[in-house]
Amino acid sequence: MNGSGKYTRKDVIGHLIALPAFAAAIAMAAAPAQAKSSQAAMKYQKSPKNGQKCSGCKFFVAGASKTANGTCKVVDGSISPNGWCMAYSPR
Repeated sequence: MNGSGKYTRKDVIGHLIALPAFAAAIAMAAAPAQAKSSQAAMKYQKSPKNGQKCSGCKFFVAGASKTANGTCKVVDGSISPNGWCMAYSPR
């Protein structure tokens, strides 16, 4: 706004440019987290495959102990540290 209390063309254009960016930022913050895949969809099994197992995967979140089941950032449900799925990616 200029000193006379009126909006200038520059003020209006500045607000028109900023508004969509602000709306996009709010929408991204409110977006739900990506859902995990089911064990069946990821071909999860409770035993290792070709020496690969969940405890060596970057998506595995360890349980309370080294042998306890944990969780996965990609696959839903309880995950065995000795398990395997097609999302396996070494640490």
